[in-house]
Amino acid sequence: MNQLPILVAAANLSKSPSNVRKSSDAVADAQLEANIAAKGIRQNLIGVPVARKKGHYRIAAGGRRLDAVHRLIEKGVFGPDYQVPVLVLRDAKDAIATSLEENFFKLSMNPADTCRAFQDIVETEGKTPAEIAKRFGLTERFVLGRLRLADLAPCIFDALRDGEISLEIATAYASRPDAVRQAQIFETLAQSYYRNNLNEIRRQLAQGSYSGNDPKALLVGRECYVAAGGRIDSDLFTDDASEMWIDGDLLDQLATDRLAQAAQAIREREGFGDVRIVPTTHITYSATWDLKPIEGEQPPLTPEQEQRLADIEVELEAFENPVETDETEEEVEARYDRLNAEYEAIRQRAPILTEEQKASALAYVVIGSDGQPRVHEQLYHVPAEQADDAQDSTGDDEGDADADCAPAQVAPAQPKISQRLADELAEMKAELLRVHIASDPRFALDLATFFMADAATRTYGSAERATDLRANAPASPLHGYESDTPAAGQWLKLQGDLDRCWINHADVRTRYDAFCALSQEARAAWFSWAIARTVQAVPAGRTGSVFLDHLGVKFGIDVTAWWRPTARNYFDRVSKAMILQAFETVGGLELSSRYAASKKHDLALSAERLFSGDLIVEAEVKERALQWLPDAMRFVPVGEAEASLTGDGDADCGVGRVSVDGDAAAEALAEAPDEDSGEDRVAQAA
Repeated sequence: MNQLPILVAAANLSKSPSNVRKSSDAVADAQLEANIAAKGIRQNLIGVPVARKKGHYRIAAGGRRLDAVHRLIEKGVFGPDYQVPVLVLRDAKDAIATSLEENFFKLSMNPADTCRAFQDIVETEGKTPAEIAKRFGLTERFVLGRLRLADLAPCIFDALRDGEISLEIATAYASRPDAVRQAQIFETLAQSYYRNNLNEIRRQLAQGSYSGNDPKALLVGRECYVAAGGRIDSDLFTDDASEMWIDGDLLDQLATDRLAQAAQAIREREGFGDVRIVPTTHITYSATWDLKPIEGEQPPLTPEQEQRLADIEVELEAFENPVETDETEEEVEARYDRLNAEYEAIRQRAPILTEEQKASALAYVVIGSDGQPRVHEQLYHVPAEQADDAQDSTGDDEGDADADCAPAQVAPAQPKISQRLADELAEMKAELLRVHIASDPRFALDLATFFMADAATRTYGSAERATDLRANAPASPLHGYESDTPAAGQWLKLQGDLDRCWINHADVRTRYDAFCALSQEARAAWFSWAIARTVQAVPAGRTGSVFLDHLGVKFGIDVTAWWRPTARNYFDRVSKAMILQAFETVGGLELSSRYAASKKHDLALSAERLFSGDLIVEAEVKERALQWLPDAMRFVPVGEAEASLTGDGDADCGVGRVSVDGDAAAEALAEAPDEDSGEDRVAQAA
């Protein structure tokens, strides 16, 4: 193919059926069109002559360029006689192969090369991102993004060029313009599991910075922050709310100063004895656990509040007897929680304080979610040592004649570290503890038991344990439910037998040491109790019920030895047809027919006697009645339970006993667990 291309009017050119490209991309086509409009056709098309139409050609390679030229002619950008360079193939047999060669062997540009090319155009030609975008048919946002990638830390940019990281990962690193921090995080994550995790990369880059809608940012204000030298990372990807304020330490200091000014004004206006600032939106429990709250006089309920409380009580009572609705279980629970929260909010109204109470009150000032300083709703008594210090500084000291003449000795202010550094040092200390705890299973078991038991026996002080580990008893949807079953009685006995000599120590360190001083059996009993109280009550058929059934089978629980159906707990609350069906199950149709004419209440009482063994019936009927259980009370699938009832199933199914002996529980905790079955462990405990 040594001939030179010729210029042909675009009107005389059409795409050849031999062109192998049958699909395209609208965005890429628009970009190509914009580039041709700016610079014209710089690469010749390849075509074959049209038979019996001199000067007309079908384009086998370059169809996208030809389509772009035709569109530009229609838009009036090019004239109707616009000419295009065409390399003419003399042999039409090569048309398909030529078209495939041109499309198949094209290599897309490396994103790094595109970034550098845009950067060179800006620096050498002085073009703006908007001009570059127009020239190449791109959005200005796309060009700005590529220019930002060009400013990546060199190690990250080289990794992008060499194909070691994807364009998405490079974009994540470019979310913050600090090249030094980019390089640090890139090196930190290089051998980490999270090296390709976009969210983790962005999270680590964002540490120490704040978004524009953060309460601290709203408190300080953009102008004040910028005037103090603060930097803001803002581009077309963000708005005022989502832009990042990079200098977090500076913003922390400005917010503290602004909050201190507001606190002073609040103290003068309200007359509080002392005001402390907490530059966050809430106060942690650890900050106030040793302070005594001030209890003001509760304002009387308004008629509207009283009516609303009555309405909520009616709605809550309705949960005890649920009806069929279109709501899901999650929606019902959410509605229940909202009603409870509203009920408590009305009952716990803000108290009214006297001027004397205010004068002795300690108030905390925090940052509201809208960025405005606000007084925390709970006031506390000024700590005694602080009040004594204030009294000593103003009172007379007869024992020191020179006290009135000597100037007050003010202790020099201690230098403070930044909050960021304090958090990092705390994390390092925690790392040391975690390593040592993880290396000592026995220590970890005692510590976990203490965490759970201490949380379960105290209503406050959660922050002082410095852990989120809990063994909370699940909230029951049943209001006013009180059980009198043997199992409930046994649970109360278990709780009463726990050694509580360690509970009443005020200091968590003393409580922990006292707990560790308990016997191994006593600690084991606390552990078993703490775990057992977390088990939820799950109705049959709901998520979790299958696993609870499995645990019951592992223990070999004989439900009939612990629970029998009575009129009160079962038969009065089911239909007459269900009672008669139970009669038929254990005594056949003859027994069911014998009681069919009974009234519902009388039938329920008869059923209670039958299934407790007090009704005179045949021996085999009595035996089956004593083994009968409603499906909801069985720890085995329905079919297997019926098989065991008729003698066709496993003889051990659902039969057994549970030991609550403390020595056995301690032994189970002290020794390494074996790969034995649940039945084996129950047998050992027995």
